Amino acid sequence: MIEDVLSEARDKMDKAVDAVHTDFQNVRTGRANPALFQKIMVEYYNTPTPLDQLAGFQVQEARTMLITPYDKSATKDIEKAIVAAQHLDATPQNDGEVIRVTMPELNEERRKEYVKLAHQKAEDGRVSVRGVRRKAKDDLEALTSEVGEDDVFRAEKELEAMTKAHIDHIDEALKRKEDELLEV
Repeated sequence: MIEDVLSEARDKMDKAVDAVHTDFQNVRTGRANPALFQKIMVEYYNTPTPLDQLAGFQVQEARTMLITPYDKSATKDIEKAIVAAQHLDATPQNDGEVIRVTMPELNEERRKEYVKLAHQKAEDGRVSVRGVRRKAKDDLEALTSEVGEDDVFRAEKELEAMTKAHIDHIDEALKRKEDELLEV
């Protein structure tokens, strides 16, 4: 039973760390990256549809993304959604066949804003990991009468080590992202 609680906690903590990594991919670094466009929703036949289901992506140059819509009638809608995506701060150019999105250079102020955003996403991840720890600890304490205090104590120690490892992993990813953002 203790192993089930710890296993479930480990899985949920892994998912929280993966979510932080995904969020970090959506924070701009001045380079074109298809992950920046993942969460953009396009109004396609009156249905919000993820952009990556409507078009193919190709990095043309370091700061230029080439977006090729699968359905040419969606080109205007895709262009409109990219303009509305404030996290990109980019202006698309439409030639009827493809859409070119050139990422603007990041100035110092914008870089600092992105670092703050990355810190916020990391803190959200840490809070999520701690929430999983809290629930697992409550579950372990509920098992005290069945398995004994010593086993629960050992499991709580293991849970703390697992929590620390996951939070350290988030902190390392934040450090890498911060270095990437501040790199000129």
